[in-house]
Amino acid sequence: MCIGSPCVMARAQRLPIWSGHWRWRMNEPTHIQYLLQHYLDDRVERYTLDSHRLKVCRHLLSCHTPVLGGIRYQCDHCHSQVPQYHSCRDRHCPQCQGRASRRWSERQQRDILPVNYYHLVFTLPHRLNGWVQLHPECLYAQLFQVVWNTLKRFAADPRRLDGKLGMTAVLHTWGQNLSQHVHLHCLIPGGVLKQNGQWQPSRGSYLFPVRALARHFRGTMVSALRHSANTHQLHRIGSTEVERCLDQLMQSDWVVYGKHCLNHTHSVVGYLARYSHKIAISERRIIDVNQGQVCFRYKDYRDNQDKVLALESSEFIRRFLMHVLPRGFMRIRHFGLLANRCRKGALERIRQCLEVSAEAVDEHNEQPLIQICPKCRKGHLIPTGVLCPVWQPVTLEPG
Repeated sequence: MCIGSPCVMARAQRLPIWSGHWRWRMNEPTHIQYLLQHYLDDRVERYTLDSHRLKVCRHLLSCHTPVLGGIRYQCDHCHSQVPQYHSCRDRHCPQCQGRASRRWSERQQRDILPVNYYHLVFTLPHRLNGWVQLHPECLYAQLFQVVWNTLKRFAADPRRLDGKLGMTAVLHTWGQNLSQHVHLHCLIPGGVLKQNGQWQPSRGSYLFPVRALARHFRGTMVSALRHSANTHQLHRIGSTEVERCLDQLMQSDWVVYGKHCLNHTHSVVGYLARYSHKIAISERRIIDVNQGQVCFRYKDYRDNQDKVLALESSEFIRRFLMHVLPRGFMRIRHFGLLANRCRKGALERIRQCLEVSAEAVDEHNEQPLIQICPKCRKGHLIPTGVLCPVWQPVTLEPG
């Protein structure tokens, strides 16, 4: 293929560019790439690392590098050749979430209603962290279903809203210090669709009493886990441990946190985007990597203060990889009125009740930006060719 030919130019021009500037990384890996390059081998030798996590590591290591190929650009002023390498698009990659979050938010924009929205957070007790490591897919799936069943039951109660609710839920598995802290963020339109097809708005700053939600959440989750154990879905956990742990959990207080409602429709999408594609840690939180230690910022919610934590590189990698989700697991889910099978019809009916029309969303607003040359800072970058992937041998093997 001839460099600069019309087909190469067309292929290069079709690549969407989201940010106003590019992060050129021809010789400069990110902090996480550096850590994986230098310390992942030790991690593989010391611990058993499954093939799925190793695959994620390979994706992160190859992101924005020649391994994935890319597009060659040339400055129209200084004529410098500047490569831009493709991203890995792995959902655990710190470099790839900005674009994914923006695209997802734009798709959700058409579904936002001109009503109050409520944000609830359901937290899984830390006593279950060991179970999560042994059976992550089962525990995460149970969390989604139990939270939805709890909210659905409260919404259907004739003493409350007496109708069908909608919910978008996002799974997070981490705390600010990268510890295991499994919780579900739920964004809920403030109201229900009643059986007669009328919209019933919610009242007050909070959707439901959080203490009542927490008690019902606890009982339903414990029952679901006991059923999973009885049907051999938790086969890696002994029956004695199951009964002892569940009995203890029934005696403890569970945490459900409710935030004030959002009453600005246009801020809802941006608010949800903060949680939709968030990962365990972003590059900007990492302050320094030096002499086998990683220093990063975190917020301590016990005293609401910003602090700095230093971890050994191997411990940082262990905590980071602990939050890799099971292969194919959906961490963003829609329920009730917002479920895929009935969302369109339900939203149309609600808008009829509210006497509003759906806002038009431009689905073709992704335009390539004119990029300034990073070398001369004067000229513009013009795509001139495709860079083929440079394959490298894989040396990491699962333990």
